[in-house]
Amino acid sequence: MSKQEFQTEVSQLLQLIVHSLYSHPEIFLRELISNSSDALDKLRHLTLVDDKYKSLVGNGIESPRIDLELDEEKKTLTVSDTGIGMNEEDLVAHLGTIARSGTKTFLAQLSGDAKKDSNLIGQFGVGFYSVFMVADKVEVFSRKAGEDKTYKWTSDGKTGFEIEEATGSDARSSAGSTVLIHFNDEGAQYANSWRLQEIVKKYSNHIAFPIFLTYDKSEWNAEKKESSKSRVTEQVNAASAMWQRSKSELKSEDYKEFYKSITGNWEDPLFWFHTRAEGTYEYTTLFYIPAKAPMDLYQADYKGGIKLYVKRVFIMDDSKELLPQYLRFVRGVIDSEDLPLNVSREVLQQNKVLNSIKTASVKKILSELKNIATEDKDKYALFIAEYNRPLKEGLYGDFANRETLLELIRFKSTQVEGFTSLEEARQRMQPEQKAIYYITGSSESMLRNSPLLEIYKKKGIEVLILDDDIDEIVFSNVLKYGEIDLKAVNKSTTGDDFKDDSAPQKTEEIKPLLEKIKATLGEAVKEVRASARLADSPSVIVSDEDEPSARMRQMMRAMGQKDVPEPIPTLEINPDHEIIKKLLANPEDATVEDAAWLLFDQALLLEGIPPKDPATFVKRLNRVLSHSI
Repeated sequence: MSKQEFQTEVSQLLQLIVHSLYSHPEIFLRELISNSSDALDKLRHLTLVDDKYKSLVGNGIESPRIDLELDEEKKTLTVSDTGIGMNEEDLVAHLGTIARSGTKTFLAQLSGDAKKDSNLIGQFGVGFYSVFMVADKVEVFSRKAGEDKTYKWTSDGKTGFEIEEATGSDARSSAGSTVLIHFNDEGAQYANSWRLQEIVKKYSNHIAFPIFLTYDKSEWNAEKKESSKSRVTEQVNAASAMWQRSKSELKSEDYKEFYKSITGNWEDPLFWFHTRAEGTYEYTTLFYIPAKAPMDLYQADYKGGIKLYVKRVFIMDDSKELLPQYLRFVRGVIDSEDLPLNVSREVLQQNKVLNSIKTASVKKILSELKNIATEDKDKYALFIAEYNRPLKEGLYGDFANRETLLELIRFKSTQVEGFTSLEEARQRMQPEQKAIYYITGSSESMLRNSPLLEIYKKKGIEVLILDDDIDEIVFSNVLKYGEIDLKAVNKSTTGDDFKDDSAPQKTEEIKPLLEKIKATLGEAVKEVRASARLADSPSVIVSDEDEPSARMRQMMRAMGQKDVPEPIPTLEINPDHEIIKKLLANPEDATVEDAAWLLFDQALLLEGIPPKDPATFVKRLNRVLSHSI
């Protein structure tokens, strides 16, 4: 016998669960049945495509089924399946540790507030561990398909677990797993056959494998006028693939409960899209949008959320090829009539049938989102709060659906509260406006106060605020919305949109100062020129159209890129600003050199870029202050 401690993350999760973070303890049964269903799915697939497992059918592998066996007197329940099973190594890996990095992220977000944390843990899903809400002891007996040993895993959910080889009556005669639950005081209410049937029908009626319940059934004998008990076994679920049923015979509750069973999430989904396609290829899809973004959405090891079936036979549930990466938050099922049963994840990307299903599925999801955005703006706002950023990722790679994505994405704005669409911004354009303008950066408050916006505010022109860290990368490649140009206000040529007839004259008037500042700053700037975009600030830096901004270069370095190019910015100064007028009065004054560097450094600071030499910056600032006091 080997005694082991739970991994730290498992212990933390168990503490949270046992302290009633789940508001409905009954979901323990849903989670165990879901695990059994997954084990049956995986084994059925292997018996169809792998000769090693084909030969074991009927000789170590039994017909797929799930059995519940209740002992009301002992207050125990067993949940058994004839699935893939586990050996000793699997039991440690699946019941003693959590490998996904997203778990640590999830735990780091916990606040200690039970109500708030229960919402988080509901999003995460904890599967098997939910059984410890209702049990003070759990034993798992499992035999892996193709192996001849049964292993017994035992735990009280507190101190750790023990694993030993099971012998005698504890040894299974065929592959699969049996979970023996010893109910605690909280769980005793579930040692009731009627209650168990109710839970199965509520949460697991759609499970594609038969679920049988064995229990003591009371019967009334009218002649003897007495009741008697007999041990009976009854099937308690419909055992049909729910997604294959017609939409007309399914209720909202059916869709919601199916979603909860395949995701382990206890919150209702935001919406779902159920499609049956017939034609060149036949397939059924059922896609869900979770109410909250999955915990691993931005993790490199995120788990794919789509289960792939071929003719109701489970194939895989963790492939990242079934939908594009930017739709990785979608959960659900794809069931194809045309894919081969032995399709492997290695050939999925090149498979013509799956590529066709994938293309059509993406268009369907985006089309349905577009309808919701039009018909139910409040509900769509909930979607945007969770998934606006992933949609933006799609702009970078999904060129076929770029126009639709541009219609779906929402933006903060200088003109309206909350979020707005590009179409709404288009409708608000001023008669003289030449483009839809936007500004990118890391801080919304900094962007709203940027000197780059001054001319737009003065003219009443809307500017979209893009403060996601990926915005500058994504939108640098998006040049138009329909026939309308999209322009970043921090690019050098954008300022030309606001030049008037007096611009050449103003440039000529301050030419000596421009030349002095350029000579002072030298190679630090590409050019110093008069600005047409400033109203209240003395200076600003801008980038050329094809160059990354200073902030973009910072991000590239932070991501580990070593050879980041060092484009030289252009410094624009405001000819009408009081500081510039005073400097112009005596461009040869010694303080002009300090002022030139301060104008440049403050422009960098407003971009969120600190001066390269803070000590020198402070000395200059002190000299100017001393001179002015």
